[in-house]
Amino acid sequence: MALEMKVPSPGESITEVEIAQWLVEDGDYVEKDQAIAEVDSDKATLELPAEASGIITLKAEEGDVVEVGEVVCLIDTEAEKPGGGDDSDDDKPAEKEEKERQESKEDKKDSDKAEPKTEEPSKSSTPKQKQDTYATGSPSPAAKKILDEKGIDPKEVKGSGKDGRVTKQDAVEAKASMGTPGTGSRGEERKKMSMFRRKLAERLVSAKNDTAMLTTFNEVDMSAIFSLRKKYKEEFKDKHGVSLGFMSFFTLAVIRALDEYPAVNSMIDGDYMVSYDFKDISIAVSGPKGLTVPVIRNAENLSFRGVESEVKRLALRARDGKITVDEMTGGTFTITNGGVFGSMLSTPIINPPQSAILGMHNIVERPVAIDGHVEIRPIMYVALSYDHRIIDGRESVGFLVAVKEALENPEELLMDNDVKRALEL
Repeated sequence: MALEMKVPSPGESITEVEIAQWLVEDGDYVEKDQAIAEVDSDKATLELPAEASGIITLKAEEGDVVEVGEVVCLIDTEAEKPGGGDDSDDDKPAEKEEKERQESKEDKKDSDKAEPKTEEPSKSSTPKQKQDTYATGSPSPAAKKILDEKGIDPKEVKGSGKDGRVTKQDAVEAKASMGTPGTGSRGEERKKMSMFRRKLAERLVSAKNDTAMLTTFNEVDMSAIFSLRKKYKEEFKDKHGVSLGFMSFFTLAVIRALDEYPAVNSMIDGDYMVSYDFKDISIAVSGPKGLTVPVIRNAENLSFRGVESEVKRLALRARDGKITVDEMTGGTFTITNGGVFGSMLSTPIINPPQSAILGMHNIVERPVAIDGHVEIRPIMYVALSYDHRIIDGRESVGFLVAVKEALENPEELLMDNDVKRALEL
């Protein structure tokens, strides 16, 4: 009996997927629930498990776009699992292995005997020629070395020496023509983007074209957060099993700012503005297939420990390619951290249909004026990109200032002046 395996629905609104990679070959015996393929939707890469055990026959090629519900392979459930084979093949006795090694040595000896030996010409058979003669127009050894380092063909250089020979000075002054290829590799590779990458590109372009996107900037003195982390990070990790990172501070600062400026936690739906009383915070994470944006649900109900635990869980699932479509759907606001890659400043693109995104960047010690004196402080530049159709300048700037205030005074504004209680220590 041949079981028809059809493409299951990866999630709501997804009608087709792309066969990214078959993990088995045509004619292989597969076990039930064994991963047989990776499929790309426009939101995630998912594994396709075998629905039964048997011999598989593939009905789609890698790169094919198939509809949800379409048959992609057949599994012969009546086929018997291949046996372990003859003991002489699978469990070779030591004597047989030794015999094969001896045969290999004999073959090598025979091969060596069969190869004809070539005699090297006698070094004294020909008189030594003068080494300081050059063909007309040829470069001197010193000039050739310089030209090779520059990637310039000696034929492209006009020599000023005797008989047109290229001198060292000619090579030093030679410049490569902008239209002349160098001696390095000039190959190229043409590779089709995955469906996930193509849809991501479409959404990013759509966000730029379909929103009135603006970006406002500010800077944050991270001294207070550095001090808290230095004092409590070891105790926090010992108690909760996760690190006390920057993401929990930023997430809780964003939640506080969203309470003050609810328009930033809103979306446009046709002629309507839809606002939410919950905060589902999307966290941009770099995964094996590209950028993914898993969602921390009801982040307003989480503590520092809760945020850090959820960030770690989602990041690991994204890294291992196990993140689901449901885990990436529905966020109301996004935080992205380009600082982990060394970014000093950027203008993040809104994650539609959301209306705003906060960009974090690297932390650099900078001179700043404090009470009339110059001090060195750890400073992070932050950026808020927002849809100006529903978020005004006053709200966007006020929101970012509220985030800045909370990050620079976390003990009072995020911990209610009780650090131990806030960190559950």
